[in-house]
Amino acid sequence: MTEETKHEKSPTEKIKSFIRGLFFAILIAFILKTFFIEAVRIPTGSMENTLLVGDFLLVNKFIYGPTSPRYIPLTDIELPYFTLPAIKDPHRTDVIVFEYPGDRDRLFPEEKVNYIKRCVACPGDTIKIVNKIIYVNGKEFFKPEKLQFTDSRIQPPTFNDARIFPKGSGWNADNYGPLVVPKSGDVIYLTKDNIEQWRTLINREYGKAAVQVEGNFIKIDGIAVKSYTIQQDYYFAMGDNRDNSADSRFWGFVPRDKIIGKAAIIYWSWDPALTNIFDLLKSVRLNRIAKLIE
Repeated sequence: MTEETKHEKSPTEKIKSFIRGLFFAILIAFILKTFFIEAVRIPTGSMENTLLVGDFLLVNKFIYGPTSPRYIPLTDIELPYFTLPAIKDPHRTDVIVFEYPGDRDRLFPEEKVNYIKRCVACPGDTIKIVNKIIYVNGKEFFKPEKLQFTDSRIQPPTFNDARIFPKGSGWNADNYGPLVVPKSGDVIYLTKDNIEQWRTLINREYGKAAVQVEGNFIKIDGIAVKSYTIQQDYYFAMGDNRDNSADSRFWGFVPRDKIIGKAAIIYWSWDPALTNIFDLLKSVRLNRIAKLIE
C-alpha cells in the first residue's frame, strides 16, 4: 500500500469544480465574443455572389477597435461603452459588418440589426456612380470578382428616385452623385436649400431632434447657426449585388462608431430555405467552408 492515497472528491467538491470550470468557459467565450470574434449569418442576397444566403461568417472585431457591450443582452437597452484602440480603420473594398444606422429620414432605427456590405468610400472621399459604374475620387472603383447586376436596364441621370439619399438630391441608384463622404472636423455651411440633406445626420450626432427651421433661420438645439462641424468619420457602403441591395445609396452614411468589424471567413454554409433536416444537410456547400472573404 502506498503512503499517499488518491483523494476522492466529494459530490459537493465535484459540483463546485464543475461550476468553476463552466464559469471560466463562459467568461472566456464572453471575452472572445466581445472583443475578438463575432459569428453572423447572411440573411439576404444583397452581397451575392460574394456572400450567399445561408453563409455563416466569423467577423474580426479586434481589427477596427472592439467595444465593450453596447446593449444589455437580449434587449435593445443601451449601455455606456468604451472602445479599444483600432489596429486600422476600415478601408475601401473591406467587407464590413455594422449596426444599421436607420432609414434615411429616421432619427433611430426601428430595430437593432447588423448589416454586411462592402466599404466603397471612406471619410473625405468623393463617390459618383455613372451608369452603374462606381468612381471614387475620379477613379473607377475595384470590381469584386463576384459582382452581380440583376437588371440590365439603366436608370438615366434625369430620373429622380425619391427614395435616394440624400433627400431631394434628384439622383437614382444607377446615376448618383457626386457626393463627398463627411469626415470628423468638416464644416458644413447650412442653408434652407441643403438643411434636409444634413438634418438626420446632425440629429443622430445629437441623439435627438435638434434641428429646427424657423423662417429664414436654422437652429440646432435652439441656437441659430450658419454652419455645423461634423463630429465623427463616416463611410459609404454598398452590396455586391448592386441592383438588389438596400445600402448607402438609399439610407445614407455609416458612422464610424457603428462599425463592428471586418468579415473574415466563412465557417459554414447551407441552404436555409430547406426545412427538412436531411435536405438541409445535403445542401451543405463544402466548397464555401473555410473560404476567406475578399
